Amino acid sequence: MIAAAADEAVRAASVTWSSIRGAGIAIPGIYFADTGHAWAPNVWGMDEIPLRDELAGLLPVPVTIDSDRSAYVLGEQWLGVARGLNDVVFLAVGTGIGAGILSDGRVIRGAAGIAGAVGWFAFDPRLGSFESLAAGPAVARRGAKPDAEAVVAAARAGDASALAILDETASWLAMGIANLISTFNPRMVVLGGGLMQAGDLLIDSIRREVPRWAQPLAARMARIELTQLGEDAGLVGAARLAWIKQLNSD
Repeated sequence: MIAAAADEAVRAASVTWSSIRGAGIAIPGIYFADTGHAWAPNVWGMDEIPLRDELAGLLPVPVTIDSDRSAYVLGEQWLGVARGLNDVVFLAVGTGIGAGILSDGRVIRGAAGIAGAVGWFAFDPRLGSFESLAAGPAVARRGAKPDAEAVVAAARAGDASALAILDETASWLAMGIANLISTFNPRMVVLGGGLMQAGDLLIDSIRREVPRWAQPLAARMARIELTQLGEDAGLVGAARLAWIKQLNSD
């Protein structure tokens, strides 16, 4: 599947593999750089697979693999709203919640590539984790709709209950963002992911609420912005990953 998508991308760009020096792949899960294995339950289930070894025989160029969180933050820092900044957090809010973290110009991956799994932030023992309160499925559940998009559509149509649900969601998002600001002291927090298709309905409330919860000096330093690259942030970041690897190997 990944190899076929790469071949399609090469054809769409009207180039050949012989003109390409490397490929970057962003996994919506966890990539274990020491083993080359990947865990992406939303793609192929709960098993870890030896992704690096499998791709080595399928793509004719060196492959750089990382989590989509890392790709998101690198994409926005390279060509997006956080261009040129060295301390950035990208918060991806969709079916789940994850954060790409750039500190002093370096991606924070943790001991095994799991850093940034902030959907597991513990907020309230009665209500649940950050993800269970603020991700897309939580919005759909509170709105008794099939998905978050339906709640957003109702809010755009002026439905008061849908607007209240988004306002509550913004409050939970603000708490999570405040925790990230207090922990990492970024210059910018970039908001992206599927739910941020409704970012214009959320961001004012988020900006208003964050200072209630964040370390005050860090909160004043941190801009909160919507993604400039949208759904392409991960693609741009994957290209950046490959580029960085080639620069380091030259």
